Amino acid sequence: MRPLVFSVILAAAIGAGIPAGAETIRVGVTSGPHAQITEALVPVAKAKGLDVKLVEFSDGALIDVATHNGELDANAFQHTPYLDQQNRDRGLDIVSIGRTILLPMAGYSRKHKSLADLPIGAKISIPNDPTNGGRALKLLEAGGVIKLAPGSNFSATELDIVDNPKKVKILAMETAQLPRSLEDVDFSVITSFFALSAGLVPNRDSLLIESQQSDYVCLIGVARKDADKPWVKTLVESYQSPEVKQFIATKFNGNILAAW
Repeated sequence: MRPLVFSVILAAAIGAGIPAGAETIRVGVTSGPHAQITEALVPVAKAKGLDVKLVEFSDGALIDVATHNGELDANAFQHTPYLDQQNRDRGLDIVSIGRTILLPMAGYSRKHKSLADLPIGAKISIPNDPTNGGRALKLLEAGGVIKLAPGSNFSATELDIVDNPKKVKILAMETAQLPRSLEDVDFSVITSFFALSAGLVPNRDSLLIESQQSDYVCLIGVARKDADKPWVKTLVESYQSPEVKQFIATKFNGNILAAW
């Protein structure tokens, strides 16, 4: 019995106009925007002879393992630094086959109207996972809140802070808890996925928002052994289609960006 339990099958597409001889693949996603966008490619892929079954996970940490083990054929939910960390920490061999979207990270406050209003000793909550934690620190540096050691990248930690003029206190916590932390902290840096899920609109509500940094563009991942299979090209073409780009623009109003 497989240890992995899939939470929801979003798109079965059983015999619904699939061309004869079409290949079927399983694509793993997290709920929310990644699921919605990948679901939008299903009819595009179907017209190209590829039957995409969407598999939604409540825990994104399981998706790369499932892809590596062959329980999924592909996934579409992560950016490059996260994938690199998963490959390194778990001994996986997942590779990117195409760019998808950018979900810009942003900073929010319920107590202050601008970064300049942050008081001395302000409490700032950030994600506690290694890749998004470093990403949040880089965003705080871009906003002039802190300064990191030269050469710091997405793996930066609090130990890399070399200048902290307002003596802000960094509080790392589970990403899902960050929107709730806004009641208790002065400022919180939140990924778009959890911000949008909490009713926060990055382009409208944030005091600081990430620019298009290619390191954080999301991707379609597959096991390296599958990277040259014929369906891979069809999957990428379907995702990077005009139909999906239009869906992203209409659905997310600039808060999530097509990155191809």
